[in-house]
Amino acid sequence: MAKKKMTAKACEYEEIRLKRLEENRKRMEALNLPNLSQALHNSPLSKSNPSPLKRVKSRTIEKQVVVVRRSSRVANMPAPVYKEVVIDRVVISRSRRSGSSYGRYRDYSKRVYASDEAREEALEKADKIQSDLQSESGHPSFIKSMLQSHVTGGFWLGLSVQFCKMHLPKRDETLTLIDEDGDEYETLYLARKTGLSAGWRGFAIAHNLVDGDALVFELINRNTFKVYIVRVNSPAEGGEQ
Repeated sequence: MAKKKMTAKACEYEEIRLKRLEENRKRMEALNLPNLSQALHNSPLSKSNPSPLKRVKSRTIEKQVVVVRRSSRVANMPAPVYKEVVIDRVVISRSRRSGSSYGRYRDYSKRVYASDEAREEALEKADKIQSDLQSESGHPSFIKSMLQSHVTGGFWLGLSVQFCKMHLPKRDETLTLIDEDGDEYETLYLARKTGLSAGWRGFAIAHNLVDGDALVFELINRNTFKVYIVRVNSPAEGGEQ
């Protein structure tokens, strides 16, 4: 029984397949596809051998030296020669507090560094000045030994972090430096960096500070320092020479 059912299904499937084939054939004839296929097959183009790939010839680029056209005004003049020039010096001012352009050259390659003994001697003299100031006024103070970065190049003066936290403003503010002659110099104090920025350069140049000098900073009020300078390799105690 099952076998008869399978046979009947197979016959039914075959009839459907044949019917679809016939429908497809009629559609192809209606579109004239068989004739078009035969015509393409008999075309001479289809019988010719395909052309081989064309070889791409390498292009040769010729380099030539050409004369650059020059203006008639400079045509007879020699061609300029360009070369790198390294300048190892900067211009700084000798003026004490003028705003004029810097007029003195300082050659970095000829920097003079203080010896350890001379630096220590200046610090001892500064320590004596600080001790006397504390006995007389009781104002807070600190000593700073000058380095090349303080007096040349960047002109940045970092201060004692502990001193700044205890006595100086918590925000950026203008601090006044008064030297022993009573001359005043305004500097910018950067609280986060605990140091003097703008204005310190003018003070250092005006007082010809060099490596090894020892400075005593006495805080005489909230934003004013009295500054005492001890020259390195100088027998004088304090005072500017």
